[in-house]
Amino acid sequence: DQWPLSYEKLSHLNELVDDQLAKGHLEKSVSPWNTPVFVIPKKSGKWRLLHDLRAINVVMESMGALQPGMPTPTMLPENWEIIIIDLKDCFFTIPLHPQDRAKFAFSVPSLNKQEPYKRYQWTVLPQRMKNSPTICQYYVAWALTPVRQAHPEWIIYHYMNDILVASESFVFRDTINYLSQQLATAGLVVAPEKIQTAPVYKYLGLSITDSIVQPQKLRLTTNVVTLHDVQHLVRDLQWLRPYCGISNEDLSPFLQLL
Repeated sequence: DQWPLSYEKLSHLNELVDDQLAKGHLEKSVSPWNTPVFVIPKKSGKWRLLHDLRAINVVMESMGALQPGMPTPTMLPENWEIIIIDLKDCFFTIPLHPQDRAKFAFSVPSLNKQEPYKRYQWTVLPQRMKNSPTICQYYVAWALTPVRQAHPEWIIYHYMNDILVASESFVFRDTINYLSQQLATAGLVVAPEKIQTAPVYKYLGLSITDSIVQPQKLRLTTNVVTLHDVQHLVRDLQWLRPYCGISNEDLSPFLQLL
């Protein structure tokens, strides 16, 4: 069942749902499935829609990890040119099969129960679904396959929505346009404000120059109170895994909090 929401949170929920409907990420639903949604404030003052899919995740078979670790840029040749791109809203650019959409439905209550609940379902890969990261990895890898085949001389690192491309030389503008067009054929969008073409590069928690790769300064979130704090802590622990030997078993209690 849907949890009770205050007037303020219900108002923000309706605004967020209308926004996702307009973007085509949601559609109206008559699904018999229903899991709760809620909203939380961001530091920016905006609000975020969260869908509690724990009940769905329990009955869903896990796909496992396609990429059990992160690539390390220490293997890059010295003084090679680098382009780093970030995919915008990666999950929301990957379509969900119509047969699977009904499982990811939720309801929006009305104020004082003055009308029936409105039910919606996701048309794109839902956040917080346990297989979404694996599907995202697979989808982006598939989208990059033509690039790898066309340019075997490039070194391409891909982890989730972060892509690093290295070569002895680039025509940066042409290469960025080429990568953007190739990814766009799969519906993926490059975030232009996050493109990096000069050192110091920031990639997967590392700082990269022409000859040095070193960890970025990292401050662990130890005062964990909100779900947002848990997300930051898990992200930081993921970055630390290659250096501290953190196993999946070690990380499991934190992932269960998400």
